[in-house]
Amino acid sequence: MANIIRASVVQAATVAYSLPDTLDKLETLTRLARERDGAQLAVFPEAFIGGYPKMSTFGMVVGDRDPAGRDEFLRYAKAAIEIPSPAISRIEQISKDTNVFLVVGVIERDNGTLYCTVVFVDPEQGYVAKHRKLVPTAMERTIWGQGDGSTLPVLTKTFESHSNPGISVKTKLSATICWENYMPLLRTYYYSQGTQIYCAPTVDARPAWQHTMTHIALEGRCFVLSACQFAQEKHYPPDHAVANANARDPDNVMIAGGSVIINPLGKVLAGPLLNEEGVITADLDLDDVLRGKFDLDVTGHYARNDVFEFKLREPPSSGS
Repeated sequence: MANIIRASVVQAATVAYSLPDTLDKLETLTRLARERDGAQLAVFPEAFIGGYPKMSTFGMVVGDRDPAGRDEFLRYAKAAIEIPSPAISRIEQISKDTNVFLVVGVIERDNGTLYCTVVFVDPEQGYVAKHRKLVPTAMERTIWGQGDGSTLPVLTKTFESHSNPGISVKTKLSATICWENYMPLLRTYYYSQGTQIYCAPTVDARPAWQHTMTHIALEGRCFVLSACQFAQEKHYPPDHAVANANARDPDNVMIAGGSVIINPLGKVLAGPLLNEEGVITADLDLDDVLRGKFDLDVTGHYARNDVFEFKLREPPSSGS
């Protein structure tokens, strides 16, 4: 039982597009995961830094954009962060101070384009990698750019065993954002790279999402850590779009949560957490990955490479 690490999933909302307040909240929740639960790894939801603009239209119809929508986009873009930036430095300091490896959903601003991104921050090395969402879903495509094959990291990280201090536990982790999880070839790529801790930051609070997460855990024989926002109208600016403008209420739910931790055989270890903010935590026995691969390794002994071929198209170099 030496190959155990302790991981937390954070379910929380952005603070009204306020970067300073949201970074403070990230620190508070990271410290809670560490001090209360002993977490070594913490996963935060999609767009936690920068915010998920639920119900916003940005003044768009096919063929036209209105000035108020441009101003709304301006506010949203100013809440996003650059990489590197002082915001990334703050996240690095939080990781270092708490000794927690952080996987955080952010809205990244690169010149004039926004990306839905996940950053990986190591307590010792600081910022180590990012993943940009390959395909924003539906109307998200009007405000976020597309990622490419240059940001598909599967990181190797060595933790200290939670059950046997002094023993090292090496693992591989990745991140797949929201409906990217419905892209079979993306999942196959991560499985082929040996991901063991499959992080899934999201804002999908549908009951069906739980089935998706269980399927991926079983299919990939990996731990799935899905972090969803729980957001109410009070977590957005007062003039933000809501489902019913005639019945505004600070406690109306915008995103209902559903964060969950599932093991490689489909057993729910923590969650799903619904209708509140909070932190869920579980011990991950990395030996369960090999126990699961015994009868299913979809890119190994359960693959048919003589029938199907899979390859990653390398992105063009910056000089192309």
